[in-house]
Amino acid sequence: MPVKAWSKRSGLAKVDLYTRGTVHLIVWIGPLGLALLLMTRPVRQGGQTPVQLATLLCCVVAGVLCGRLVRHAMDVYLGKGQMPPRLLGQAAAATAATACGVAVLAYTVDLQGLLPTMLASAVVPFLTVHSLLVPNRVSVVVQLGVLLAVAGLLAATGSSVQEMLIVLPAFAFSTGWMAFTARASMWVLAVMWELREARDVQARLAVAEERLRFGRDLHDVLGRNLAVIALKSELAVQLARRERPEAVDQMTEVQRIAQESQREVRDVVRGYREADLRVELEGARGVLAAAGIACTVTAGDTVLPGDVQSALGWVVREATTNVLRHGDARRCTIAVDTADDSAVLVVENDGAGAPVSAAPGSGLTGLRERLSAVAGALEAGPVDGGRFRLTARVPLARADLREAV
Repeated sequence: MPVKAWSKRSGLAKVDLYTRGTVHLIVWIGPLGLALLLMTRPVRQGGQTPVQLATLLCCVVAGVLCGRLVRHAMDVYLGKGQMPPRLLGQAAAATAATACGVAVLAYTVDLQGLLPTMLASAVVPFLTVHSLLVPNRVSVVVQLGVLLAVAGLLAATGSSVQEMLIVLPAFAFSTGWMAFTARASMWVLAVMWELREARDVQARLAVAEERLRFGRDLHDVLGRNLAVIALKSELAVQLARRERPEAVDQMTEVQRIAQESQREVRDVVRGYREADLRVELEGARGVLAAAGIACTVTAGDTVLPGDVQSALGWVVREATTNVLRHGDARRCTIAVDTADDSAVLVVENDGAGAPVSAAPGSGLTGLRERLSAVAGALEAGPVDGGRFRLTARVPLARADLREAV
């Protein structure tokens, strides 16, 4: 069941889950590591069980709070949420208490070189989360401050300069690397979300541009004719009030212009509705390739009637839009052939997400209406392997089938 749930996720959803899981793992490495170190023999034999248990309790509390905090921090980094100030303060206090517990143990127990690792494990969770909430330069300053505090603690516990020269770089690298890894992972995820949003905006802009073009064409066709009709109608009214016979001629002219406008509008709509199958196939290949989707187009040599080509061309256009906007496809195949005296178009892609709705007004319903005009039928739905298949079938008379020359 988990495998199926994972396979049904889109590529972006998989990256999002993987990245968030990685950051959570980084946060929990510190508390788990410190808990194990508190169970080692030098600590257990030190005779400071109350301090040991108190430090372990603070470690667990800090881990839980930082685990809750990192979820909010990732949303803040992606611009999808806000940080609860109280939770941030609680996590900072628990981290400070854990570090103090480790320091107390260092004063009373010979940790045999475990102090730097234990301190790093105590502060890494909070520093990692904090790096997602502040600019890089602030995070660097905080890391340097923590490093100076650790240096002072090592000096207070009697560590030599040589030991400090070995320990402090390792401490700085471990804490800095964890913070860098978390921030870099979230940066990659943020870029991917921006790319997804940009693709959605591009699709909406393409639709808006097409609507503007269609509206501009209608305005160019009807604007002048409607102005002439209005003027001639007004003139006819004035002539009719004066009982002039020329009013009939003006209304006849209005009728002629209205009929001409109807014809021009039909021409505009026909040009908008008609789609050339070959052009749409090449356009689909280019658009999908530009989106990083490998597209294979297979078209037979049979020349189809114009109305069938137009209907199937619209199917290719709508199917291409669905591939781009739904799921996370990597490969797509488009095949056109004739079988059983019918023209068959099959569009299949992988990375299928949720099934495309076929509610009234959706793209698939519109395609079924177009195909019904040529007695065609449409089938669409998910198939095995996380794929989505769309099949359009239009019956043909044998007289309509001609081999391409």
